Amino acid sequence: MMSERPLIQGILDTDFYKLTMAQAYLHQTPKAEAEWEFKCRSEEDLSLYVPELKAQVESFAEHTLSDQEFQYLRENFSFISDDYLQWLKQFRYQPELLSIEARNGQLVVSGKGPQLQVSPFEIPLMAALSEIRNRHRYPQISPEHIEQATNRKIKSLERMGDTVDLSGFRFADFGTRRRFSFAAQQQIIAQLQQQLPEHFVGTSNPLLAKQFNLACIGTMAHEWFQTHQQLGYQLADSQRAALENWITEYKDDLGIALTDIIGIDAFCRDLNRRLASNYSGFRHDSGDPILWGEAILTKLEALQVDPSNKTLVFSDGLNFERAVSIYQHFNGRIGLSFGIGTWLMGDLGLNQPMNMVMKMVRLNGHPVAKISDSPGKTMCRDRAFLKSLMKVFAVNSTTRNAVLAQLN
Repeated sequence: MMSERPLIQGILDTDFYKLTMAQAYLHQTPKAEAEWEFKCRSEEDLSLYVPELKAQVESFAEHTLSDQEFQYLRENFSFISDDYLQWLKQFRYQPELLSIEARNGQLVVSGKGPQLQVSPFEIPLMAALSEIRNRHRYPQISPEHIEQATNRKIKSLERMGDTVDLSGFRFADFGTRRRFSFAAQQQIIAQLQQQLPEHFVGTSNPLLAKQFNLACIGTMAHEWFQTHQQLGYQLADSQRAALENWITEYKDDLGIALTDIIGIDAFCRDLNRRLASNYSGFRHDSGDPILWGEAILTKLEALQVDPSNKTLVFSDGLNFERAVSIYQHFNGRIGLSFGIGTWLMGDLGLNQPMNMVMKMVRLNGHPVAKISDSPGKTMCRDRAFLKSLMKVFAVNSTTRNAVLAQLN
């Protein structure tokens, strides 16, 4: 067995939004029960990694929040509450909540239990699986190769700077879940911090943010909105309730709203002047980024909300070339930020990164769904619920047909 040592380095080796959402769950939905499912979007056979992945997940249970990490969170994030920090201090992963098996030649992973206990598995499970798989498939990729591949990326951005004013271009690492390995992520962050200090501003990984004294970046994810689909709200009110309840939890902090739980059109219909004023920005995670950004700007104009103090965060399948193209289009009209994940931390030239997700599919025994601006990203097992959700939010017929076709 290749992966004998732990591949996840501790409680903070995750995405920051896992911490911020857990605090909101603790305060607002502490008794919620959830079901999660893993999905590999490619045709890759991952079943041979089941024994190693099981062993790694078992090792998660050994992780605890250290006193130093406790103080780091307390001293650097005023919006993290003392009761949540105490909860996190007591938190332990419970591997028995996950089922990991090979079925019909495919890796099948599911989780079921308290939302507060199941949700945290998402990022470390995928990061561990990615590293296990990469150690088997690409043993030739060395630290020297990682350095060279990252240097090529850095040079490409520098060349773009010869013809484009990149003085306002800022990006962060969003790559923990699909990283080549922890050591690779650590090495790449060190290179970016040293060679692109004016552009590289942070990471979504709290452990590495602490280690490198970087900004730790993250707010909410799709699961927050999905949770609200089964909390007793009218389905038509669920997206707005999620936005309202996030403000209740974090007030003037963590103000970047995710927009693609049901699509940008539905989001813009729910975005009123009060919400637009309270949120500091909006995050793109699916669909055409230019059309999306223009839709947000049009909505802000209609609401008479000044875009100059708002930020658009782009985080869907970016590399430097795509990010700079988006930057050129919107620069000077609204604040801009870019979260670059798989390409930055998983694509090293000689390898093919994994295309995988782990999403919530049920809450309190009832189905939930994400219907993004890229219909292929939908995850839901319940056709009737999907049809109801799309009807309530007036999803266009093209998207409806594409979403339902996935279930056939």
